[in-house]
Amino acid sequence: MRLAVLSDIHGNLPALEAVISDLKTVSPDIVLHGGDLIASGHRPIEVLDRIRDVGWTGVLGNTDEMLWTPENLGELAKRAPKLDRLLQILFNEFAPATRNLIGEERLRWLRTLPREWRNDGIALVHASPGDLWQAPMPESDPRQLIETYSSLQTAVVVYGHIHRPYIRELPGLVIANSGSVGMPYDGDNRASYLLITDRQVTIRRVEYDVEAEVRELLISGYPHAAWLAEIRRHGKYLPPS
Repeated sequence: MRLAVLSDIHGNLPALEAVISDLKTVSPDIVLHGGDLIASGHRPIEVLDRIRDVGWTGVLGNTDEMLWTPENLGELAKRAPKLDRLLQILFNEFAPATRNLIGEERLRWLRTLPREWRNDGIALVHASPGDLWQAPMPESDPRQLIETYSSLQTAVVVYGHIHRPYIRELPGLVIANSGSVGMPYDGDNRASYLLITDRQVTIRRVEYDVEAEVRELLISGYPHAAWLAEIRRHGKYLPPS
């Protein structure tokens, strides 16, 4: 079985369309998404409708869930006080703007997404089992990776969330991150996704017209568009001003 996994589109339609085009060349049997589909981007309607149109199975992301859980802001800010400014933007600006754009029917569809997908020795979560907001980084100690993901009881675990693709082969377990389609953080602004063939995992990078996305984002009226545009342009996380 050949399986493709993509995640963290964040409302970036040109990046998504580029990946869809690339998928046609590799012809996977199944395509999965890892959540974080629409917030932090100015094309949430088009991205969500495109995903529903192609019929991909997927899981819930943290910025998907935040659209209907504003009460979580306080607890998250306590857990990660250094991220307070970012969390304030996500919950108080991006979430309302995205909800208003997509409407109630699309929001209801998002709420049907499960938190885990497992099949044929492969598991997919957005961040960690039971936690949509915390996940290990690529350089994490092997023990941390095993402790985080061994409960899924599969040979391969894939997650998103951190926007940095990597593959780690550990004793009895392969852990891989799909990176981000729409907003990479690893210094490479190309869209990223994973291809799994007979449990062999590879990272694919796909070019798209980043500057066209930036131009449209800057005139979209979406909150903090200039900040998001710089992240897309440079392919790395930049703290909000």
